[in-house]
Amino acid sequence: MNRDGERSGASSGNSQSSSATVQIVGIGDDGYGGLTGLARTRIADAKRLLGTAPLLKQIPPTDGERIVVAGDLESLRRTIEVLPQDGYSSVLLASGDPLFYGITRFLIESLGKDLFEVVPHVSTMQLAFARVKESWDDAYLTSLATESLDRVVDQIRTAERVGLFTTEEASPSVVASSLLDRRIDYFTAFVCENLGTPAETVTQASLKSIVGQTFSPLNVMVLVRKHGSADQPDTSRPKRIFGNPDETYLQSRPKRGLITPQEVRCIALAELAIQRDSVVWDVGAGSGSLAIEAANLATSGQVYAIEMDAEDYGLMLQNASAMNAKTLIPVHGRAPEAFADLPDPDAIFVGGSGRFIPDLTLAAAKRLKRTGHIVVNVNSLDNLTTVQQVLDDQGLRCDVRMINIARGCYQLQRVRFESLNPTFLVFAHRD
Repeated sequence: MNRDGERSGASSGNSQSSSATVQIVGIGDDGYGGLTGLARTRIADAKRLLGTAPLLKQIPPTDGERIVVAGDLESLRRTIEVLPQDGYSSVLLASGDPLFYGITRFLIESLGKDLFEVVPHVSTMQLAFARVKESWDDAYLTSLATESLDRVVDQIRTAERVGLFTTEEASPSVVASSLLDRRIDYFTAFVCENLGTPAETVTQASLKSIVGQTFSPLNVMVLVRKHGSADQPDTSRPKRIFGNPDETYLQSRPKRGLITPQEVRCIALAELAIQRDSVVWDVGAGSGSLAIEAANLATSGQVYAIEMDAEDYGLMLQNASAMNAKTLIPVHGRAPEAFADLPDPDAIFVGGSGRFIPDLTLAAAKRLKRTGHIVVNVNSLDNLTTVQQVLDDQGLRCDVRMINIARGCYQLQRVRFESLNPTFLVFAHRD
């Protein structure tokens, strides 16, 4: 077999690859009794049965050879590499759904897809969300066996629902304590133990109550954000003049996408060409991230942060106070009416979404100083085209950037990338 994946795959009409050698069979906490008929047949027919000692103990006697494999992935890979390639003759036991934070991804990436077939079991994560009656299609799901606790806590800060495979070192008590240390106290916690077994237990409590409690090693921790709770900012990092991480700022929930992401914010601020004494407008300021960082640049100027939403305006006030944005002037009102009493700006940022963006851009551009710069953030092609035309009609020279950002995350000790929604920045100034 070619280890680089050059063996032929299954034909379009077959449900299984004729060249597969290893069946990866998921097994739950309920053991052999919870397996499907297909999984039991694969195990009974196997010439070789591989798995950790605890998993092998759950399987009744069969005619196949039993091979105990170590827990580390490299040892497992080496064991599988030397197996005879004689069709569906080897079964590797794995916990739950082997494709969900299991060993299958590592094995497929290392040895190729054609070597394996997968017979999944219901994941304990799926069972946990079923027990607490919460949807998990948009939840942040991870395993503390493969992710650092600090990284996970940062992700939890902005999540609505969370599912965690915990470990003995990063137990539910340790997780709860770490969250509370960072003032993330707006989740209800559920600890689901021994799911699918007679000893199954689900504990619902506040994070404070979870601290100090001991739970079975076989547990899944589910966190559900309390309705309407704002994200708590991360105060553990030094503050930057600009380009602060998104989690530095309080953000409204359950609304999403109101904050200009860190990377987009940096580009926008650069193109605004803000000087120490600039007058800046941030139209649709949201929770204030860009306006605050503009104020850090215009230390002798004035930054008018215009926001009509009462909740976002309140969060902006808190963020501005926490970041000591001395030249930020909050304006609670609706644009363009709110422009009437403001001084003409050297720099304008227009953010947000919706069909009113072109009209706001036109009203703002009419007030821009002769040497000023305007940046408009839009997320639809229709608005992009219209905004360009508006700025062209005002005698401004336009340039456009489509920004695609993917942020690295770590799974199974490998870096992967999670994409942010693409956005467009329209830059404009007079010749």
